[in-house]
Amino acid sequence: MNIFEEAKATISVKQAAAHYGLEPIRSGMIRCLFHEDRHPSMKLNEDYFYCFGCGATGDVVELTGRLFNLTPYEAARKLTEDFGIEQSDKSVAIKQCHKSTWEQDMDILFRYLRVLKNWKERYAPKSPEDVPDRHFIEACQNLEYVTYLVDKLTFSDKDERTVLMDELHRSGYIERLREEVNHE
Repeated sequence: MNIFEEAKATISVKQAAAHYGLEPIRSGMIRCLFHEDRHPSMKLNEDYFYCFGCGATGDVVELTGRLFNLTPYEAARKLTEDFGIEQSDKSVAIKQCHKSTWEQDMDILFRYLRVLKNWKERYAPKSPEDVPDRHFIEACQNLEYVTYLVDKLTFSDKDERTVLMDELHRSGYIERLREEVNHE
């Protein structure tokens, strides 16, 4: 089982909500955290949440990610840490060598994604006449691709992840990102 499957199989949406201080009324409803809500409009079920006001929906990983502004991987990791869930097979190895190579590579991709999002806002031209900064250009060129990589590596099966990560290492892409992120 991967970290997402572990979190979803072990922790319900209701358990996570209670752990993070969200107390539903008797019907399992709370005020939605994602829009102005005067009356409870978000239903917390065991496997998912749904807001009847704004349409926000998702599972326990999505809820945690939205609550704490985390990527899906970071949210799943937070859940497993906060609830003391040992990951089968990998947990001992991860504890012994801190993080697996895959987790280190994912951290680099997540950090680079955050850097790109920051650059796209921070270095955006103030007017049409301004010459775009190199950081803004890099963000515009790479944001979509890095988002795709993160999604693919987060939600693919193990074989697909392995093939993609091997390609990224063979091309030197991960090493270039590591240097870029470390300079930022």
